[in-house]
Formats: sequence, structure tokens, C-alpha cells
Amino acid sequence: MADRSFLSWPFFEDRHRELAEGLDAWCAAHLHVDHSDTDAACRSLVAMLGQGGWLRHSGAGEGETLDVRSLCLIRETLARHDGLADFAFAMQGLGMGAVSLFGTPDQRKWLDKTRAGKAISAFALTEPGSGSDVARTATTATRDGDGFVLNGEKTYISNGGIADLYVVFARTGEAPGAKGLSAFLLPADTPGLEIVERIEVVAPHPLAHLRFNDIRLPASAMIGQPGRGFQVAMSVLDVFRSTVGAAALGFARRALDEALARVKERQLFGAPLHELQMVQGHIADMALDVDASALLVYRAAWTKDMGAPRVSREAAMAKLNATEAAQRVIDTALQLHGGDGVRKGFIVESLYREIRALRIYEGATDVQKVVIARAALDA
Repeated sequence: MADRSFLSWPFFEDRHRELAEGLDAWCAAHLHVDHSDTDAACRSLVAMLGQGGWLRHSGAGEGETLDVRSLCLIRETLARHDGLADFAFAMQGLGMGAVSLFGTPDQRKWLDKTRAGKAISAFALTEPGSGSDVARTATTATRDGDGFVLNGEKTYISNGGIADLYVVFARTGEAPGAKGLSAFLLPADTPGLEIVERIEVVAPHPLAHLRFNDIRLPASAMIGQPGRGFQVAMSVLDVFRSTVGAAALGFARRALDEALARVKERQLFGAPLHELQMVQGHIADMALDVDASALLVYRAAWTKDMGAPRVSREAAMAKLNATEAAQRVIDTALQLHGGDGVRKGFIVESLYREIRALRIYEGATDVQKVVIARAALDA
């Protein structure tokens, strides 16, 4: 049983505690989805999360705001139970984050579908030649009459190939670099959208390389203001980056639980494994990493919910520490399992594959260090 004492911390209100407990019970009852077909599993999980009412937290309708503490609690809980369920929830939020924050009333109609689990969304920012360096975005949206023509490529797009709509960032040319980007809402059935390649990774998730071939978009497809796409993207990441740390925290908690169970039941040299002081030292390090990550994640979430316009520094600290710490915790849990740690079908083996991508996506670890250092230097 994962430690739940953190729910008594002053970061949370009663509604957060009720949310976490309710979702934990729901996960135990419902998350037994067959993962052999990743696409089918994701579609099923999105539908289930919508029917369960959990996806209503993934977006904000007119007059609503995203509650980052709820987002983090949901991602932590889902990740602890099922990494693909966390992915399914997270991409609904990230994919529609720009619409939640900047969308028009017509664009927000899509939120009714994604929050109900009746449509799948995707966030298309990364390109073959520009990952962390968003200013080098090469995809273009050229003005043509009262609309735009979209051309270019995106890669490593989560939900690519199964999404019903994509939020795409493209160069509209108002200024050089990051100041000349805009965001667009692109339904998946729009002529000219090509799925070039489905990408397989160590922890199976639906990912794809996309190509835009002279796609015609109406002016109403633009999200926010022309040339403000970089700010839109960063505002979305400012909200959701902390939730990546929360997912890592969920993986780490599960790894710690698995390790505790293992060392209590495993006999070595005629005594339980947990009686070895070296093993106790490992357990102490793991518990410390988990609590430190939780403090940073929920500090960032609470700060944003209290009205801070930006939490780039806090979110970067939370994301960096939680993902790196989770890697250590999971690696130690695997080591404590011995040979069983690398056997398929064991939880720690799947956690080992799940955690690695979190240190890369939504801002790699080294990028977070730059963000933190710049904030410290500017203080």
C-alpha cells in the first residue's frame, strides 16, 4: 500500500484528498486493460477515464481554470497503477491545454468531447530538426486569402495516428525565431495530414511522425493571437510540466512499494533481506527521494493554483528532481529484485522502461537545469 500521509500536507484541500482516494479505488477496480494492442488499449483507457468522470479535470471550459494539484494527483495515482492509463489521461490534458487556456468558444466545443473521452487529442510541437529548440520550428502556416496553408513535419507526437485532433505549432512569420510562431487546431480528418511512420519505443505508447501536405486551414483554426504560439506552448508546458514530475512520482512510489514487499518476503543468508543494513540504506534513499519529489511537485502545483502567472522555475525543479529521482528509485528496486527485476511480467521491469522517456519529454533534464540556473542568476 503506497504511503498516503502526504495528502494531509497543507498543499491540499479536502476536495483533493477525496479526489485522490476516489481515483485510487477506481483504479483498483477498473485498470485491468489488456496492453497487447497499444492503440486499442489507449482508446479503451480514454473512454473509461471519460466515463468515470476523471477526464473532466484534464481541461477547463469557459469560466473554469485548470487545477494543477488535481492534475498532479490524478497523474501520480494513475502512474502508480498503470503507466498507459497515465499516458492516456496526460495527453488529453496536454493536447487540449492550448484550447483550455486560449481557445475560442467554438474551439472549446472540442473540450466537451475530449473531457468525455469521446475524442483523443495530441500536442504537435517537436520536429525532426527542433526538439528542445522550439525557436527552430520549420513547419509553416502561410497566409492564403482568409485562411492558412500548413506544410511541414512533426515527430515523436504522442497519440499520433490515433488522435482525432492535433494542436500544431507552425511558423507564421510575424518575427524571426520564437516570436514568429502560431498555434492551430487541426482535426485529424483534414485532407493533407499524413502519418509517415508509427514510432516504437521501449515503453509502448502510440507515437508518430506526421507530415502536413498543403493543408488548408480556416483563420478560425488559430488558437490565440498570431505570432504568439511560443507563449501559448510555454504557458501549456508551465501547467503540465509539474504533472510529468507527478507521473514520475507515481512510478517511484510503486517501485518503492514493490521493493518493500520484496525485501520483507525474500530470505538471504538465513534471514529476511530487509535485515541487511545495506538494504536498509537503499530503502532509506528511496523513501527520501520519493518524499523530496512529492514536496517539489506539490509546491509547484500549489504555487500555480494560488495564482502565480508563471512557475517555470518551480515546475522545472519539480520535473527534473522527480524524474531523475524516480530513475534511481526504480533502478534500486530492480536491483533488489535480482534476476526477477529484468523479467518481463514483473512490475519493476515495466517501470524501468516507463520512466526513461520522462527525463526527455516536455523539456529534457539538461533544459530544466538551464531554466533553473537562469532563474537563479536573474534573482
